[in-house]
Amino acid sequence: MLNLKPYIALLKTRLSMTVAFSGTFGFILAHPSNPDWISIFRISLAGFLLTGAANIVNQLKEIDFDKLMKRTAKRPLPTETLSPNQAKIFGWLVAVLALGMLASFNLKTMGIGFLSYILYGYVYTPLKRVGPISVFVGAFPGAFPPMIGWLAATNQFGWEPGILFAIQFFWQFPHFWAIAWVADNDYKKAGFKMLPNDGKKDVRTAFTIMIYTIFLVPLGFVPYLLHITGINSAIIAVIASTLFLCQTFYLMMRPTDKSAKWMMFGSFLYLPVVQIAFLLDKV
Repeated sequence: MLNLKPYIALLKTRLSMTVAFSGTFGFILAHPSNPDWISIFRISLAGFLLTGAANIVNQLKEIDFDKLMKRTAKRPLPTETLSPNQAKIFGWLVAVLALGMLASFNLKTMGIGFLSYILYGYVYTPLKRVGPISVFVGAFPGAFPPMIGWLAATNQFGWEPGILFAIQFFWQFPHFWAIAWVADNDYKKAGFKMLPNDGKKDVRTAFTIMIYTIFLVPLGFVPYLLHITGINSAIIAVIASTLFLCQTFYLMMRPTDKSAKWMMFGSFLYLPVVQIAFLLDKV
């Protein structure tokens, strides 16, 4: 009997569900009326599968490195629960299914989805061992989901999907770097060079994180100016961004793993809080 558990583990379900939510958020926010549940399910599943497929490429390229890190050593490929060929075939099937589902909305949606898949799996992944440029490159596929959702609903580019992309794009930097700070010892074992400023966990790195986080404060107000959402969610977004920014100031004052961990948890909370606020205050 086929054991599905390792295949499900390859998809990184928790991460994929989070990304799928961002895509669904963009879809609902863009929809001129309340979309039907079947359409919501389709865009959610497509986002989940596309993220899962990109995750599989990532794991295939990092088998030897995952064996070296405590947090990844028990994944299906390092433990040889699945062979690389099994993972490849499964990954290709998932990718084709996801892109086909996105194409059923429109070709623009599929195009951005395909670009996201390529950037994450084949560009960002190998760059992790090169330097912090990987975080910049990885921020693009990480920020595409709400744009993909918007395109699925409207088939139109514009300022609206652009601002949703921008918010999630700048959020990636404190998010990724907080994780890289906390997991630094593990990352060094695999040769991953994610942190800026020569990979040092110091005030300069904390300052760099703060600079990128500043952008979130004004960006949170722009959906209101574009008449996507109301003033209430704009206020919530600005407050959430300011609180998140305060965590970077604290990291500058106390550049410790504990401070970085608090900021990491803050990054986990920030995005869903802001996105849910936008949805509840949709114009």
